[in-house]
Amino acid sequence: MTSQAAGSIALPLDNQQTDRLTAAVNGLTPLQLYWVSGYTAGLAAAGVPEGELNAGAAQPAASPGAEDTLTILYGSQTGHGEGVARELGEAAAAKGFAVKLKSLADFKPAALKREKFVTFVVSTHGEGDPPDDAELFHEFLLSSRAPKLDGLRYAVFALGDSSYVNFCQTGREFDSRLAELGAERALPIVECDVEFDTEAKRWQGDVVERLPTLLDSKPAAPLLRAVENKAAYDRQRPFPATVLSNQKITGGRSDKDVRHIELSLEGSGLSYEPGDSLAVVADNPPALVAELIAHFGFAEDTPVAAGDETVDLRTALERYFEITAPSLGFLKGWAELAQSESLNGLLAADRQGDLKDFFASHQIIDIVRAHPAEVTAEQFTGLLRKLAPRAYSIASSNTANPDEVHLTVAVVRYDAFGHTHEGAASTYLADRLAEGDTVSVYIERNNRFRLPADDNAPVVMIGPGTGVAPFRAFVEERTERGAAGDNWLFFGDRTFSDDFLYQIEWLRHLKQGGLARLDVAFSRDQADKIYVQDRLRERGRELYEWIEKGAFLYVCGDARHMAPDVEAALVEIIAEHGQKSREDAAATLKELKRAQRYQKDVY
Repeated sequence: MTSQAAGSIALPLDNQQTDRLTAAVNGLTPLQLYWVSGYTAGLAAAGVPEGELNAGAAQPAASPGAEDTLTILYGSQTGHGEGVARELGEAAAAKGFAVKLKSLADFKPAALKREKFVTFVVSTHGEGDPPDDAELFHEFLLSSRAPKLDGLRYAVFALGDSSYVNFCQTGREFDSRLAELGAERALPIVECDVEFDTEAKRWQGDVVERLPTLLDSKPAAPLLRAVENKAAYDRQRPFPATVLSNQKITGGRSDKDVRHIELSLEGSGLSYEPGDSLAVVADNPPALVAELIAHFGFAEDTPVAAGDETVDLRTALERYFEITAPSLGFLKGWAELAQSESLNGLLAADRQGDLKDFFASHQIIDIVRAHPAEVTAEQFTGLLRKLAPRAYSIASSNTANPDEVHLTVAVVRYDAFGHTHEGAASTYLADRLAEGDTVSVYIERNNRFRLPADDNAPVVMIGPGTGVAPFRAFVEERTERGAAGDNWLFFGDRTFSDDFLYQIEWLRHLKQGGLARLDVAFSRDQADKIYVQDRLRERGRELYEWIEKGAFLYVCGDARHMAPDVEAALVEIIAEHGQKSREDAAATLKELKRAQRYQKDVY
């Protein structure tokens, strides 16, 4: 390495000093780099004479207290919130401010009253629920046990998905409750939809700009930083992955089309861990684009604004705008344009249940057909949000499959309101990509869904349907590691003959020791439907013994029905076999969650 790499800023260090600095910080985590930044800034502020530090005569400056530190707390289900929080920390540290970055799972709520300025980056998932790592903090903050917070200043950055009724609910609850407790809102809450990059950069800049006032302190001289070794491909620059295989893995009599898709990451430098997701940048279904254009009678080449560009309408609807799942913003705007009493009625505060069902059953094309309005192409696209990448749980181990990533994709196709409907990304992957084609992808980290560091720990995996995808990665990884801990898989689907995803692989793992136990539930193979939660109850005594021996529990799949049913079954099992009350059993499961021995990846 030289003192001035191509495209970087020249550093006031000679080659030898630069090499020593690089060796010293190589491998440090972002938090460790923040500490190093504060440490070296303290030395500079103290005016340590040249050579004195090496002689051991100088002592490091005192660590900054809470009054001098930017505290960043995040609650993140998919990793987006954590990413925004880390970027804010990096931006503040680069300006010379001391930074404390913590997951809400690792922050003691009572410590809030000792803070001066705190930023919260928190997502909402499902039907208005806090992310798993923020659940206990959220419960405490909204309880009567929360302390008065006079003297605290705060800012909230909320992430959500406006196709859900309770958009950014957790962030809103944090913002209002902190104010109720006497804290001062330093910046207005920022609420972001699935495309949040622009708002995040603006908010991060606003926070950093105001830090001298908010902390009542001047920043120290920032650490001179070498160019970071970031991945070449990310959300802003996805990698064009080549399709290696696109295979249907459900039988001919199944009413589901599930694909096993293998992509090449060769040359990307990308790597991933079991539990991570792959984000896919997909185009909208061409048939749906044509239906919308025909419905309104628009010309395909009508120019419309798409971000900072102007493109023809067909291109805009194919690549730029979300045209399947409706958002709250779209519904409100369309209700006004269509002057629809029924749509406006759905938006009433006491109709949230009806609104949830409406979102679950309607696409945008259904709404504009049933509630017609005379609009221009610009008016219509102006109501649409940006088309976001779709994330899929990775179904492979990077260790077992270097330079490859595998997905398990359920193709969304169904008939409703007299028309065929298609999912955007799933049909793009299944129908429009053949072997040799490329698709734009990037890795989404999920640090809240990780195998135990201890390879001796037992693992219980509960993944019906395509929820089994990450557990294929888990078992591959544990097999490659030679992990001694036993693995137990609960899998469920509709029929044994046509819907037993990866059946041959699971049976091979069972024979060779990669799986110690396999329990399956096929709901339609008998008169009475059987689901994974029923199998959990049947194996309750053994399952409780595994928990007592330190097993880690993982759940992946449907958030609306399966995950709550599984959680209820786990509480019953702990209560029955642990001889606890239902309340104590629920508290035990919460404690497992706090210890990261109960992890969920639900959607």
